[in-house]
Parts: sequence; structure tokens; C-alpha cells
Amino acid sequence: MKQKPAFMRLTALLTLLLMSAALAGCSDQLIVLDPKGPIGEVQRDLIVISTLLCLIVVVPVLLLAAFIVWRYRDKPGRSATYKPDWEHSTKLEAIWWGIPILIIIALGSVTVHYTYKLEPSRPIESAKEPITIQVTSLDWKWMFKYPEQGIATVNYVQIPEGVPVKFQLTSDAPMNSFWIPQLGGQMYSMSGMAMTLYLQADEQGEYIGMGSNFSGKDFGQMRFNVKATSQEQFDEWVQEVKLSAPALTMEGYEKLAEPGVSNPQAFSSFPEGLFDRIVTKYAVGGHAHGGHSHGGAAAPEKGADAGRNADQAADGHSSGHTGAGAHSRH
Repeated sequence: MKQKPAFMRLTALLTLLLMSAALAGCSDQLIVLDPKGPIGEVQRDLIVISTLLCLIVVVPVLLLAAFIVWRYRDKPGRSATYKPDWEHSTKLEAIWWGIPILIIIALGSVTVHYTYKLEPSRPIESAKEPITIQVTSLDWKWMFKYPEQGIATVNYVQIPEGVPVKFQLTSDAPMNSFWIPQLGGQMYSMSGMAMTLYLQADEQGEYIGMGSNFSGKDFGQMRFNVKATSQEQFDEWVQEVKLSAPALTMEGYEKLAEPGVSNPQAFSSFPEGLFDRIVTKYAVGGHAHGGHSHGGAAAPEKGADAGRNADQAADGHSSGHTGAGAHSRH
């Protein structure tokens, strides 16, 4: 019997170590609490507010559970009042039902408010014009097309600091979920659909992007780098890609779309209408579908007209986010 307390302490220590090891694997997810853009900041606020409201219930319950076990434990000379016929207390019933109900009302109100505020297709208010990036999830890589700049990349995104970015998402592979934790929440990429997600980086730096939906053998390697730079550095990078990178042909894209992982790549051009072909590839009648409405996706031609056409293609196609994966207009 003397060995039992030692065994219990050892078990508790091992449990703590296992929990610490499990939480260590969540470091990528914890960076959502260090946002670098307006959308990420609002989502961080929602997470903090919801957690605090829940703790108002959880902490007292845990403390009371420990107190009750200690106060009413079986021991010689116990002083607890014995009331075998007690069965009801209006005051206690009002407390343990009233407080949770009020918290649920508060939590529901906060959630509804942020759900509408964080609608992913709402443009971010800014004095600067947004840039458009068309995103395609593949097996097992991400492809990014810049219709206004006429370039494309694989597993790498560069954006200007402080400029809203309009991501248009589709898939030429199993459904996935596009996520840049420090900039904003998740948005699904799906075959035959063009979804819209606005994000913005307020600080220069490098951020982690990933696919957060299981999509097969190498889904864990569907990561991409996001680099936020000044507008001047962004323009220089675009010109460098145009001058030094190879062109992406249709045959090259078909090869790229085959299952497999990829290192970061860049292309000085891509086939005209490629985004439209991908979106309508599996659609009946050749029409793309969005989250809220139906309509064709515009071909990503080069130049300023390309950006306007692409914007018209995905406007209104906005649902598909999960949890706090929507965002706000500022």
C-alpha cells in the first residue's frame, strides 16, 4: 500500500510529459495568436473572447469539483452537515442554470457578430487597390497565378505590405483548405468552384502557408512560403520573374498537375484562360459555381483587363470557410 502514492505520482508525471509533447506539435497553430494583418487580428480577438467566456464556466466548475471532493471526503470526525432529506434549493438552481444561460447568450451574440463581420468575400477597406492572386490546389502542391502581373508560382507567394490581396481559390485535385495562419482563417478550394478570400499583411516578413485538409499521401507537405515586402521590392520581384523564369505551357501545367510534391517554382507566363479551364473542367455545361451564386469564371488574360475580368469571375463566390476562418472588412 505504501507504493501506491509513488505510483500515482509517477503516472501523473508521465501524463504531464505526454500532454506537453502533444502540445509541442501544435506550435504552427499557436501562431494564430500572433497575427500580422487586420483579418488575423479580428480572428485572434474572437478566439480570446470566446475562450474567456468559456473559462468563466470551466474554472469555477473545476475548483468547485476539487473543493467538494475534499470537503465531503470520508474521514474520521468529519464536520459536514448531514441532511438526508434535502433535495432542492431554488437559489442554487438559479445560480447553476442562470449563469451558464447568460454566458451562452453572450457567446452566441459574439459569434453571430463576428460571423457577419468576418465574411471572407468582403473587400478590406483600404486606400490601396487590391491585387488578385488565383490559387489552385493540386496533388500535393499549391499553384499561384498573378493575372494582373502575368506570372505564376508554385509553393511560394510574394505580396506587397499593406495591400489587400484578393485570393480566388479553386482545385484541380481533391478538395483542400487554404490557410495562412497569421493572416487569416481557412477557405476551402474545390473543383468547379471559385471561392473568394481577402487577406492583408500589415508587416513585412515571411509567413507559413499550408493545406489544412487531408487530401492523400503527401498532404502534410502541402506547405508554401508567403513573403510580404515593400511595393518596390514586390515590383522588382515581378520583373525578375518575367526576365529569368521559364514560361508555363499547357503541357507543363498538365505535368505539374500530376500527383507529387514540388519545390518552389516561378513562371514568367502561363496559358491564357488557364484559371477558367480549371474551374469549369468538371462543371456541367462549362459553368463555374461559387459559394453564393453561379457564373462563369473569367479567363486570366494578361494586363489590367485580366485583373478586372478575374475579379468579376469570383465576386460573390465566398462561402466555404470553417469556424473563425472568415474575416473582417476594415
